[in-house]
Amino acid sequence: MAEQSREHFIDQPLIVTLDGPAGSGKTTVAKMVAARLGIAYLDTGAMFRAFALHLGPQSWTRSEADLRNGLAGLGFAVKGRGEESALLLNGEPLGAEIRQEEVGMWASNLARLDVVREILKQAQQRLGAETPLVAEGRDMGSVVFPQAKFKFFLEAAPEERARRRWLQLKEMGVEEDLDALAENLRRRDDQDRNRTIAPLKPAADAVIIDTAGLTPEAVAERIVQIVARLPAADA
Repeated sequence: MAEQSREHFIDQPLIVTLDGPAGSGKTTVAKMVAARLGIAYLDTGAMFRAFALHLGPQSWTRSEADLRNGLAGLGFAVKGRGEESALLLNGEPLGAEIRQEEVGMWASNLARLDVVREILKQAQQRLGAETPLVAEGRDMGSVVFPQAKFKFFLEAAPEERARRRWLQLKEMGVEEDLDALAENLRRRDDQDRNRTIAPLKPAADAVIIDTAGLTPEAVAERIVQIVARLPAADA
């Protein structure tokens, strides 16, 4: 993409939302799209995981007042662009420990609570007001950034998502049993899709992409073409 096009995006409050279930490929694709557009990448799932790790196990059983006290003074920031983007909590980069599947289940339970979602929604919207970004999560297009012009929702079969997640964790040095991982994904899918608060679903105006059989590069290219209104590479 030409430098002039990148500067156009940087000068505007551009927000691209990318939602989908765990293992649908949205993390890899979101980083690629952010890199192509020259804007920041925001991993909102990492924000929930950071809160979950900070609060510890069974934190979702605590009172609203206790949760607010436990989360008081925590602040997020995002630095860099594309794959070089870094999410900071109180000025410190988030560590690999937030990627543990146990922490993911804690985060999924916390995500069902109004107070936690409201605190993080406000934090995410503040970040979006400060810098153009690709926001990746589960309700970015439907709840957090409903005004975003470009919304995408990625899908894939559960078995394929479990395999992708296993490979992703292995590359990060996190060892997980594939069968256990698949079961955890099914449980998280059930929690995320059926919760009463901001359930996992595409925004009404989102472009839905089934990533089965597609490389991350192909998915990212399709999204960039839509956002940047570029002709297809092979046209």
